[in-house]
Amino acid sequence: MLRAFFAESFVLNALPLRILGTGRHVPAREVSSGELDARWQLPAGTTAARLGVVTRHYVGEGETASSMGAAAAQQALDNAGIDGSQIDCLISACAVMEQPIPCQAVLIQRALGLGDSGIPAFDVNATCLSFLVALDMAANALALGRYRRVLIVSSEVASAGLDDANPGTAGLFGDGAAAVVVGRSTAEQGSALLSSRLASYGNGADLCRIGGGGTRAPHGEASAPAASRLFWMDGRGAYRFAARHLPAFWTQLLDEAGIAATALHWLVPHQASGGGLDHVVQALGLRAEQVVRILPTTGNQVAASLPHALHHAVVGRQPQRGELVALLGTGAGLAIGGMVLRY
Repeated sequence: MLRAFFAESFVLNALPLRILGTGRHVPAREVSSGELDARWQLPAGTTAARLGVVTRHYVGEGETASSMGAAAAQQALDNAGIDGSQIDCLISACAVMEQPIPCQAVLIQRALGLGDSGIPAFDVNATCLSFLVALDMAANALALGRYRRVLIVSSEVASAGLDDANPGTAGLFGDGAAAVVVGRSTAEQGSALLSSRLASYGNGADLCRIGGGGTRAPHGEASAPAASRLFWMDGRGAYRFAARHLPAFWTQLLDEAGIAATALHWLVPHQASGGGLDHVVQALGLRAEQVVRILPTTGNQVAASLPHALHHAVVGRQPQRGELVALLGTGAGLAIGGMVLRY
């Protein structure tokens, strides 16, 4: 049935997926790179020049990943024109949860006032690619008729795990949340997921990590070093690792979508770093204006980064229905993920 649905105008394996609404939330506290330069006793302008981040937001007292996620989710629901009770599934797509148990999704569900709804809620964790993986899962579930509408929420408090002893990494990140409501498109609407790929390379597992908090080095153990709860990244190593695999990945993603790179209207990338975004533009042969870039005002928001950029594209750039939009990112693991959508 699905193959017949797309036989005339889409590639064979396309899935009927439509973005119904998007939302985002950032904490009120804005932290400039100048403030961080002063904290780290660096010459003025160093952090912004090196990392490409001018300002970012950090949570304040009483703000949590679930409260931010609920705020972004409510905005997405409002933009979709539906009530929270009309979703059939809630997926939390985060890299770092608010607490190990229960899952982040039920905390967001409760914060939305849906705690007694019975709506299925669960987590998906693929670090910075969590949103892409959740969107792929939602698209397949919608295509099979399992759900009608799915709410995906990514919310991150990156500031909780930053190491001031490593300004080159700590200055890159910010806190925030983003959410997307998706549903199954009709043949007349034509919106679709044309291709989706995830490639994981476990040999890069040590390039980005938080060593503590799990069973290897639980928080609170006297033997666990304090630094184990902080984020560590070999930025240069991760960049080189991803750059080596990205061109072939991109070619296969477009081939599976049945399109040429010249047919693409927009690229919405994970906001990994300023250098990473520059490399994407150059390596993939894109024009700078095709690439959605919010890094200077948000920093890298981990899993929330990509859906936040998608929200910015939908609200700010207002792509037309039928235009081709690619989502692309890298994550700890090391992993590369991408999608091509007919918006």
